[in-house]
Amino acid sequence: MKISGLRWWVIALIAFATIINYIDRQSLNVLWPQISLDLYPDKTDDQRKEIFALISVIFVFSYAFGQAIFGKIFDWVGTRIGFALSIGVWSVATALHALAYSILSFGIFRSILGIAEAGNWPGAAKGNAEWFPTKERAFAQGLFNSGAAIGGIISIPLIAYLSVHFRWQAIFIIVGITGLLWLIPWLVLVKSPPSTHPWLTKAEKEYILSGQNNQDIDQDGNYDEGYAPSTSQLLKHKQSWGVIIASAAIDPIWWLFVFWIPIYLFEVYGMNVKEIGIYGWVPYVGAMFGAWFGGLLAQNRLKIGWSVDKTRKMVITLGCLIMLPSLLAMANPGGPTSAVILMAIILFGFQTAIGNVQTLPSDLFSGKTVGTLSGFAGMSAKLAVAGLTSLVPMLTSGGNYTPVFVIGAGLAILALGSVWILCPKIEPLKAQH
Repeated sequence: MKISGLRWWVIALIAFATIINYIDRQSLNVLWPQISLDLYPDKTDDQRKEIFALISVIFVFSYAFGQAIFGKIFDWVGTRIGFALSIGVWSVATALHALAYSILSFGIFRSILGIAEAGNWPGAAKGNAEWFPTKERAFAQGLFNSGAAIGGIISIPLIAYLSVHFRWQAIFIIVGITGLLWLIPWLVLVKSPPSTHPWLTKAEKEYILSGQNNQDIDQDGNYDEGYAPSTSQLLKHKQSWGVIIASAAIDPIWWLFVFWIPIYLFEVYGMNVKEIGIYGWVPYVGAMFGAWFGGLLAQNRLKIGWSVDKTRKMVITLGCLIMLPSLLAMANPGGPTSAVILMAIILFGFQTAIGNVQTLPSDLFSGKTVGTLSGFAGMSAKLAVAGLTSLVPMLTSGGNYTPVFVIGAGLAILALGSVWILCPKIEPLKAQH
């Protein structure tokens, strides 16, 4: 049996996994006003926000640790088994949230969830590098990233709707089971990498492998791995640090909204869970369009003959410049409608840039190094997210969120500078002599 366009089925499944990923992680964020009143009725709003921040920091630290681990795991066991391990464990961890009753139990289950969910990103970067030629990678990454946005769009109203009919404990079990069901089509469809997949047509296999950085240098009929340095050699390249620092700078902007949109709407505008469900999904619509726009724009530029270097830098710069004024405008957004529209513009800019940032490891290196560098970049990003998340309760005491939005604008500038300065030319690297 041969399946035409199999690479698109693979990236669609990865995007769907990302949707599930976001529903799982957003469940606590949306339900927190309800959970916190249930478990901590005697606490003030600021105290409940501090508890949420602590649990979120535990999640992010675990996520950072998980990205470094899963970058290596995907390199060791491959994309197929790596994803099965990641989503299998995080789905069980989500369902276990139903048993949580304290900071400790929430912290343990969020930690397991964070470690396992982290595999989605280095796994997607590795899957993208395996299944797509260089010119299609930004678009494929955009499709994958749009899964995060669609997950955000779906999760907030979905969890709000479920909260009308179920207690919060049952909701965690329902979303956990959904992830386990995803494993069935994944294990059936993704049997092996494209070089040996029995269902891949000869034409598509040739198209994928001939369009990658790993060319047949020795003319033996097999595509070579290309430059895949050891970890110590990898970290000697300034381009690796450009990717790591850019990821650490830009990622906290996204997570600022992932963690705090529901609480922001609750605290600043006094919304309950149902009202949060009405407004909270809007920013993710901007993210979804940004993911598609950034990927399509990069693909279009490469198709007309732009270099990878010029294309990546232009799209990343555009995304950061879209974010900057909107982040500063969030200091005084007006009513809730204008606030969520500004958030949508910010997340549009973020997703325009991030898909191209995430393709940089596969633009610069080949083989197993791609997963390793993606894991390091993801780990540094989540450590930065943990730092900002831990500061949010202090920075937003009394409901004033202006300081964190100003910090977000500064981070966008830092991300831009690290790409331009540390990656002087984005192209496949060679061994240093």
